[in-house]
Amino acid sequence: MSDELKHLKDAMQAATPEPSKKDADLALAMKNFDDFHDARQGSANAARPTSDRPGFLAGLKSGGIKMLHTLTSRGALAATTSIVAVGIGLFFYTQQDNTIFKLPAPKPVAQPVAQGAGPAVTATDDEVAAISEAPSVAERTERTAPAPRVRQSSGATAPAGQNAATEMAADKADAGQLGGVIAAEAPSAPAPQMLKSIASPQGKAGTYGEVIIAPPSAPNTEAFANADANPVKITRDEPVSTFSIDVDTASYAIVRSSLMNGYLPDPDSVRIEEMINYFPYDYPAPKAGEAPFKPTVTVLQTPWNSGTQLVHIAIQGEMPALDERPPLNLVFLIDTSGSMEDPNKLPLLKQSFRLMLSQLRPEDKVAIVTYAGSAGEVLKPTAASERSKILSALERLDAGGSTAGQAGLQQAYAVADGMKKDGEISRVILATDGDFNVGISDPEALKTYIEQKRESGTYLSVLGFGRGNLDDATMQALAQNGNGTAAYIDTLSEAQKVLVDQLTGALFPIADDVKIQVEFNPAQIAEYRLIGYETRALKREDFNNDTVDAGEIGAGTSVTAIYEITPVGSAAVLNDSLRYQADSAPATDDSTELGYLKLRWKEPGAHKSQLMATPILPDMGEANDDVRFSTAIAGFGQLLRGGKYLQDWGYTDAITLANGARGQDPYGYRTEAVQLMRLAQSLSGR
Repeated sequence: MSDELKHLKDAMQAATPEPSKKDADLALAMKNFDDFHDARQGSANAARPTSDRPGFLAGLKSGGIKMLHTLTSRGALAATTSIVAVGIGLFFYTQQDNTIFKLPAPKPVAQPVAQGAGPAVTATDDEVAAISEAPSVAERTERTAPAPRVRQSSGATAPAGQNAATEMAADKADAGQLGGVIAAEAPSAPAPQMLKSIASPQGKAGTYGEVIIAPPSAPNTEAFANADANPVKITRDEPVSTFSIDVDTASYAIVRSSLMNGYLPDPDSVRIEEMINYFPYDYPAPKAGEAPFKPTVTVLQTPWNSGTQLVHIAIQGEMPALDERPPLNLVFLIDTSGSMEDPNKLPLLKQSFRLMLSQLRPEDKVAIVTYAGSAGEVLKPTAASERSKILSALERLDAGGSTAGQAGLQQAYAVADGMKKDGEISRVILATDGDFNVGISDPEALKTYIEQKRESGTYLSVLGFGRGNLDDATMQALAQNGNGTAAYIDTLSEAQKVLVDQLTGALFPIADDVKIQVEFNPAQIAEYRLIGYETRALKREDFNNDTVDAGEIGAGTSVTAIYEITPVGSAAVLNDSLRYQADSAPATDDSTELGYLKLRWKEPGAHKSQLMATPILPDMGEANDDVRFSTAIAGFGQLLRGGKYLQDWGYTDAITLANGARGQDPYGYRTEAVQLMRLAQSLSGR
């Protein structure tokens, strides 16, 4: 042990408080946490009871420093809390090697902590029981994602369990684990001074020489909507594939956010179709007087398997002239609950909507409804030309209170109904961090409610902000059943893309309930699989059923779908022929068609669908930059989900393919994608 550590050990031994003092300090600390926790949530009501915070109490049991960081994460704490923090912090260290140990369950006390420290506080029986039953550090870490990270003095960040964390732990023989964050050896400073540094205001990391001890992050409650990857299907057994189109882009932005923060994304957060459709493509557009969109099919060699081919289906929507767009009625439904106070949530939301306002026309109207402790109409329907009035209402928004999402949603729809006129488009835009308590616990009841409102002609789109409690699953359910889109905004640049560059496509629908159905020819195709669209699968009979909901296409929007197909006789066939079934018989159909593509859609507001169909031929289309780049992104998404069907094709191959197909790239989106591939390669260790 170094001299500095011995000095620290001696200092801590000298400062050990009496048992009764420890219990009193702990009880007062929990009371102070209750006092400011409600302020953090923005509510003026009584404080939330400590017994309702199992995560907090678990931190007391197995990570004392974690509680200390939480207690001192706000600059407005009273001086008494600082005194208690020092006492508790000293208590957390054992007399051997400065390691952290589990707190014993405190006994109820009613004794003043110090002169002038305030009234005595008694810990309840429930609080004592919650502390004793709280999970260990290992248990909390196992169910918390993303993984805790180690921040080194150089500023580099790596996921726990990766090489950086392992090497740091190995190099620092006296290291201890603080609330899931690995802290290097203790500094050569007196214990009280060290604890004062740990208890830095605003939750900032305490710095000791070259070592940074990061404040603990809140428990991760993110939930993503996804399913197992589509399997390879035998054409003779199941020749027809049916699904709804998807123009959402949330998944790509979430993947980018994860990688930029130094960890691989949760595989469930990766929806490959949303990654592909994130990018603008210059697909052939329909001519005037034709259908509102045009499909283009390309057949090309699969980059990751020489024995298979890809059927690339590209759909390009028309872009109407500006003066032909109908007036727009927008209701911003904004989450102002306490969880929205972070800089990448409500402050970013305000900046994002500020950008959007510049794209609206004088005849468009805007209203603002908020939900927190209760729902309220912050701004009545206002002409977009009254920019200063709208901006003033936005700037007055503050985060505070708990969620009341159902009331907010109901009021937003009511406002939208009041704004609606014939020939105009009404849309509710829900902006939230995902902690959206809709007040309807049954998913089917929620779906029914949104469907009923959809039938009234009002669309619902969802914008997600922030990470940690992002409820992507609820966002997807709301947007899909509300005839809208879901996007995730993590930077102002993303807000520029979604709410400025692609605003027209996001807000002005040109085709509703768009469905795709492909019938593959078993004489030519032995097997096939659809890449992505797992959450958009439809039954075969749903294709002709006009009451079944599907995705929407906005003005100027492009949509891409990719199948991997295996020709009859290819060595790449994965399934063996059956001994007693007809699939072992030779094919009798001499048609050269690979398959038959059909699309159904409705005009906005219509109830009867229209049909478009075209055969898929072996030599269709041209593998241009758009086709090849979207293929590279399809491969990238599969790698992030495990790459089950990619053989030895890896990140280097994806990078090479994407780099060679960047084309003009006027906004730099494709260049950014290549950088993300490189990050993913480094983080994966491949």
